Amino acid sequence: MTLRLPAADGGLRAYEPRTEPLTVSPGTPLTSRTVLSAAHVVADPLADVSPDAPAAVDWDATLAFRRHLWSHGLGVAEAMDTAQRGMGLDWAGAAELIRRSAAEARAVGGRVACGVGTDQLTTGTLAEIRAAYEEQLALVEEAGAQAILMASRALAAAAAGPEDYLEVYGHLLRQAAEPVVLHWLGPMFDPALEGYWGSADLDAATETFLEVVAAHPGKVDGVKISLLDAGREIALRRRLPRGVRCYTGDDFHYPELIAGDEQGFSHALLGIFDPLGPLAAEAVRVLDTGNTQGFRDLLDPTVELSRHLFQAPTRFYKTGVVLLAWLAGHQSHFTMVGGLQSARSLPHLARAYELADGLGLFPDPKLAEERMRNLLALYGVNQ
Repeated sequence: MTLRLPAADGGLRAYEPRTEPLTVSPGTPLTSRTVLSAAHVVADPLADVSPDAPAAVDWDATLAFRRHLWSHGLGVAEAMDTAQRGMGLDWAGAAELIRRSAAEARAVGGRVACGVGTDQLTTGTLAEIRAAYEEQLALVEEAGAQAILMASRALAAAAAGPEDYLEVYGHLLRQAAEPVVLHWLGPMFDPALEGYWGSADLDAATETFLEVVAAHPGKVDGVKISLLDAGREIALRRRLPRGVRCYTGDDFHYPELIAGDEQGFSHALLGIFDPLGPLAAEAVRVLDTGNTQGFRDLLDPTVELSRHLFQAPTRFYKTGVVLLAWLAGHQSHFTMVGGLQSARSLPHLARAYELADGLGLFPDPKLAEERMRNLLALYGVNQ
């Protein structure tokens, strides 16, 4: 049946939903690229909480979604910004998520890497920031997971210049038990991170970032770059020490960056691989055979959806990610911690549905259509 979806002119337009999904089954392990999906959390819709209260999480549904990603051969990047870290999920909730996810990974043989930050603090001295990082690093290592050193809002506010970043990160890398991933999250994802690495000039910031890596190459498994600038990422990855991976966090240019060129390629740690998980894994399996064009043929058509979900204000991309998880049947409701389901407009959500449906991402297109009808009706759009 035809759906009436919001149009750009403020009216309604007809859309004919897809009737058959794109069938993708779990397959062989991925070999040519290391691929991590940053995964969302599922809120408890029955919890009586306010938007600024500690998050109420549906742990069963949250862990079930991680098992879904692992079943397709993807790793999980846990307690990152996709999990609403710092946007509804506080450190106490993140700590519980890390413990549970790491235990589940051990049980099923999945890979998990977890975010280490300083969100116990809002502000602090450099010593307090180091201590906050150390507390989180210890928890992740005790859980048996790989650590991802995330950018710190507190450090961005406290640092006087590049030397403070060099000191804090050097201190942490020296004591890390295993190689970590360094995460450079741009201000489009979090405005509080403007000027990270000691300068708003990205060229100067890049030099400081690379100086951290060069001083501790044995403690850096890789770097995750989330600047939405393919040219800058390529230039940076070509300067990494041998053995240090570049994990793309560019949700606008990921097919070309993962495919690479004659001088190298990027691995992946991406929020868009939450809704794209099975399709992304299938594309990488094609790439594993040496078929770059086949990889691009599968993944290039997904970029329009990704660019839509991550459009400015980019930090609200999580709303579209959770919408698609609900429509795909991975959770029973469209509710988010912190009430963030309200962060995108109905036209935005409707376009996300249309693009995802066109790609065949919904295992049960009829269920997705019914749920979209219910959402439209909630907003007063009767069919």
